[in-house]
Amino acid sequence: METGIACCARGAFLPNLSSRHSTPLLSPFATRSLKASSLFGESLRQVPKSSVKVASRPRSVPSKTRCEIGDSLEEFLTKATPDKGLIRLLTCMGEALRTISFKVRTASCGGTACINSFGDEQLAVDMLADKLLFEALRYSHSCKYACSEEVPELQDMGGPVEGGFSVAFDPLDGSSIVDTNFSVGTIFGVWPGDKLTGVKGSDQAAAAMGVYGPRTTYVLALKDFPGTHEFLLLDEGKWQHVKETTEIGEGKLFSPGNLRATFDNPDYDKLINYYVKEKYTLRYTGGMVPDVNQIIVKEKGIFTNVTSPSTKAKLRLLFEVAPLGFLVEKAGGYSSDGRQSVLDKVIENLDERTQVAYGSKEEIIRFEETLYGSSSRSLYDLYDRNENVQACLKFDTTASKRHWHEHGISGKNGKWQAFVGGLIDASNDKVLPLVTQSQWRLYIQVVSGFMFPKCSQKRSGCPWT
Repeated sequence: METGIACCARGAFLPNLSSRHSTPLLSPFATRSLKASSLFGESLRQVPKSSVKVASRPRSVPSKTRCEIGDSLEEFLTKATPDKGLIRLLTCMGEALRTISFKVRTASCGGTACINSFGDEQLAVDMLADKLLFEALRYSHSCKYACSEEVPELQDMGGPVEGGFSVAFDPLDGSSIVDTNFSVGTIFGVWPGDKLTGVKGSDQAAAAMGVYGPRTTYVLALKDFPGTHEFLLLDEGKWQHVKETTEIGEGKLFSPGNLRATFDNPDYDKLINYYVKEKYTLRYTGGMVPDVNQIIVKEKGIFTNVTSPSTKAKLRLLFEVAPLGFLVEKAGGYSSDGRQSVLDKVIENLDERTQVAYGSKEEIIRFEETLYGSSSRSLYDLYDRNENVQACLKFDTTASKRHWHEHGISGKNGKWQAFVGGLIDASNDKVLPLVTQSQWRLYIQVVSGFMFPKCSQKRSGCPWT
């Protein structure tokens, strides 16, 4: 595989590394001027776009059962997706992350910025990271358009429209804390085709973040492959698969961003006070990448960044919120802007901003109910979507007690019957709008908990206890 991807051959960014020595500090740029060969090796320039080959995937064994801890990045991607363009793009981005990690570690910090060399130039590390990522996308030959927080206009990368991708990235999230030696990182999302507006976070083909701390890691998720996966940068410059996360459970860990909003947002103040009263552990660095990454690594907790009348939204949906939401939800967690998953928000413009929370199911329900008085997830997610069972839920509305009877749950293909001023029989994702249209106010609260008694298929109702 390593010889099959020309632009990402081992040593392209960190040449002449020996597996016998710990030598990641060797400069990846030996020439004075920036050339394609200094980034991706001479082999890239000698291979026509149409002749790039990727090692074929074994056909005898299903790919989704063969990825193992200890695989290299190339081995993992070959097993995880048959899309050669996506493999090439993610591999080249991995090489860029490796170089950015080196540049961050060796940056000179003083005054107002941390700087490092980029060819003959001396650049702030965030601008240097920006250039490296654009170069990686250009030489992947798989990216049509790209844009970044530093260059928030679409840039043509020369890749195909059909079968190609568009990428949005934050080159160095947390660049203002590089001089303090806190962990920082890179965030990017990959959308199929040539559009980065009019799309949703759920449309992403892949998303990833690079984390530059005591360990350098590459955390990525693919739409058609389960889990969120962490790769560790080894001394010899190789990415090794070290962790898979498929579930975010409950745990008292919180990262509250934009705390100044509690001054004139009493609901956010109430939420923070709840965390303190319940003795949650505070883990907050001021860098979004490490604060969200810990939820995936620890498999618990919540991150919040809430707005108020005096503190407007700062986080960009395209460059930060949607890609990280993709990683968290693929890891088994949840995301919310207060009313819906951030992956369901349509990206109207490149600079669109929003508040956000990431975390476990119960934490996101609490977040939504505290800030907005209700959570649709209380209705849809208080049962196991993976079990085909008959179940009963008993809720109380502000008007009177109502019975909700669920028949044959099977994810979104299941049926709900709701006795709310008449019978409503609809798919799970349609029942709430239909009930709302019936002018019932759905401030749903569980009466003395919620129950899941098994129901006989021969019965017309459920035995309430």
